[in-house]
Amino acid sequence: MEKVILNLERREKGGKGVARSLRRQGIIPAVLYKGGNSLPVQISRKEISQFINKTAGKQVVVDLQFPDDMRQAILKDYQVDPIRGDLLHVDLQEVAATETIRAVVQVVIRGDAVGIKRDRGILQYGIRGIEVECLPGKLPGHVNVDVSKMEIGQSIHVGDLKIEEGIHILTDPEEVVVTIATVKEKEEIAPLTTETVEPEIVKKSKKVE
Repeated sequence: MEKVILNLERREKGGKGVARSLRRQGIIPAVLYKGGNSLPVQISRKEISQFINKTAGKQVVVDLQFPDDMRQAILKDYQVDPIRGDLLHVDLQEVAATETIRAVVQVVIRGDAVGIKRDRGILQYGIRGIEVECLPGKLPGHVNVDVSKMEIGQSIHVGDLKIEEGIHILTDPEEVVVTIATVKEKEEIAPLTTETVEPEIVKKSKKVE
């Protein structure tokens, strides 16, 4: 992925009222963390939204361009409105090229498993991300897991993952990443009834990235 530059400014004032005012102007309040310190900042909604959508869960080191200096960081977390899906707040973690960092990277499943194509099994996910420790320049955007040779009953654990030298996996090696399981058919059939039951409508809020 090409180098990404985000333009930030320091945020002098805090509070919910100030945050709402910034959002109305197309600006997202954010915090830049480093060690035990934090720096309130603000960033264009358009810039940070494009970055979040483009990376789509991948962990990427970005350049933070301030009016007077340049820093590097990774996206630590962000908050969205549970109803409207609007971006509300962003947390960034500052990194240095010579200091190791800890981050959670996404696990991406690749290939069509033999146990699914041939034996009609089903793929069951375990964990969707693993925690790693490495230098910022070594940080992988994601970790690929090839399931093409897996048969029913087989699993891939964190300890089975192949990862580049210089990257240390912190997640428990016994954690299951993916399993190929059998399909369990439902044998119980609900009895017929003449009673009319009104359907229940449940509205769920969806987190939009």
